[in-house]
Amino acid sequence: KISRWLKKIGDPVKLYEPILEVETDKVTTEVTASGAGTLLKLYFDEGAVVKMGAPIAYIGAVGEAVPVGEATPAQPQQVAQPVAPPVVAQPALQTTPVAPVSRRGNGSSMAARISPVVARIAAEHNVDVSTLTGTGEGGRVTKKDILIFVDGGGSMAVAPMTFTLKVSTPLPSVMPGETIKLNTMRRSIADHMVLSKHTSPHVTTIFEVDLSRVVVHRNANKAAFEHDGANLTFTPYFVQATVTALKANPLVNSSWSEAGIVVHRSINLGVAVSLGEEGLIVPVIKNADSMNLLGLARSINDLADRARHKQLKPDEVQGGTFTITNHGTSGSLFATPIINQPQCGILGVGLIEKRVVVVSQGGVDSIAIKPMCYIGLTFDHRILDGNSADDFVADIKQALENWS
Repeated sequence: KISRWLKKIGDPVKLYEPILEVETDKVTTEVTASGAGTLLKLYFDEGAVVKMGAPIAYIGAVGEAVPVGEATPAQPQQVAQPVAPPVVAQPALQTTPVAPVSRRGNGSSMAARISPVVARIAAEHNVDVSTLTGTGEGGRVTKKDILIFVDGGGSMAVAPMTFTLKVSTPLPSVMPGETIKLNTMRRSIADHMVLSKHTSPHVTTIFEVDLSRVVVHRNANKAAFEHDGANLTFTPYFVQATVTALKANPLVNSSWSEAGIVVHRSINLGVAVSLGEEGLIVPVIKNADSMNLLGLARSINDLADRARHKQLKPDEVQGGTFTITNHGTSGSLFATPIINQPQCGILGVGLIEKRVVVVSQGGVDSIAIKPMCYIGLTFDHRILDGNSADDFVADIKQALENWS
């Protein structure tokens, strides 16, 4: 679905510049131009649902003849799966110093195989991505590839980006009695949540965690992480502790099926991000068990930043095997989140706040002020019993309270 045009007919367009936003049932993402010139024609209006592969716009030279496009939108009921970002047809242009690129034919051009964030970096540093060797799937140039090139002298280094995990915007102004139209994401969330509650019996167990050692470690390492281009929040600590617990309790990293319980080999952790009135999105850190704390911080920074700028791709919100939601960012102490089907469970992290607690040492009780928070696991009772669920959360608590 074409949700919004960022350019209008007659506007100049730079190579890799975002020209529209497309919407699937899970993400809204920008589509960038694979050539430079002038936007001569829009084949579809905002709100149209378009067949994948159909021309939706034409970029060329002023005065150039514009071909007739396929101006018949697909019927919404024909789109059973999330729609991939549509193609943008344009001629091979000679108006820029970079090699001409095209999205025609089999769609295998370099512009078809780079993400919006890579396109933005390439545009900022005048990098011709067609000259780079990509390490991604199918030779795709990744963010890491282009940053290595830039840092190596291709251009000036890109400044590291910071983020807050809760990416929110003000709620829309509504009037009593008004009916608010559902967007695709809100309807998808509603359907998924109702399905989840009807699918699995939800049970929640809650533990209290002392984060004293985590706070000390974070304060001691924030500057070093920032030097390495990562904003060290508390989220990577919870992610790494969860990975440790999932490895010790593999049954939690599973899904229910009628054939039996499917225990996943990979640990792909989803981290919920609020988009305010637009809804909630869950980017997935693939193979989170292969990353150290710095790698997790970088990945979380990147996913959250691109969620905020609507630059996530459909495959980056799929394939999760377990989910973490940080509801404490809004002041919530504990919650009972709904399972992200078909996963076994979801971990909720509450507000981190200093509280007075009783500390026992050497048989002597004393009062201390500690940074405390509640963590809660909502789990599928078909897969886990109370004891196995508690063992999992206890392992997370152990990892956080004994951080080193």
